[in-house]
Amino acid sequence: MSGGLDLRKLAFALMIFLCLWLSACGEDAEPGANAYRLRYQEAGGCTMTATVRCTEYGAPWEAVLSCAYAPDGERVIEVVSPETIAGVKVVLDGDTRQLQSDGRRLNAGRVSAEGISPADALPALVDALRNGWLLEENEEDYNGVACTRLLLDTTGAAGEKLYFTIWLNRADATPVRGEIAVGEETVMSAEFTSFSFSGTIEETAS
Repeated sequence: MSGGLDLRKLAFALMIFLCLWLSACGEDAEPGANAYRLRYQEAGGCTMTATVRCTEYGAPWEAVLSCAYAPDGERVIEVVSPETIAGVKVVLDGDTRQLQSDGRRLNAGRVSAEGISPADALPALVDALRNGWLLEENEEDYNGVACTRLLLDTTGAAGEKLYFTIWLNRADATPVRGEIAVGEETVMSAEFTSFSFSGTIEETAS
């Protein structure tokens, strides 16, 4: 009789131990989509560089673009390459758009009925991370980098759904790749080569 009681006590103790162990494991788990997105929502801005690709009138188009992003202010996009249009800047501020150049043009126009253009790609991806509706989240390596892949959507100016697939580096939440689709058609992609946050709560505190 007493032996049976001891076994029950042992089983209960093991159950408590397993609960505590699983709880501890959860604390060390990789952060999920909400934790990653919170970092973008708290940041005062960011700067990034990426190779942006799209198809314009059936022909491939590619340029390296840099972007200085402010959530509620100007987004300045500058062409890094190709050399023929390097230095051309597009300044986005709300619904206004200003082209700054010396006669050269960022000649890849809007590539969908929603009016999204290569100049919009980088700020649009960050906007989606901050405010888009999360549809999917999974772990997926990209080019050897351990990533969390997010699929988000927003509604475009013409009322059509825009879908954003973004691979975030699990080590620091920075984007590795982004894709933009209108409906079922992927219209643009971005391969990030640099990214840095600015004005986060942690930076303000330090």
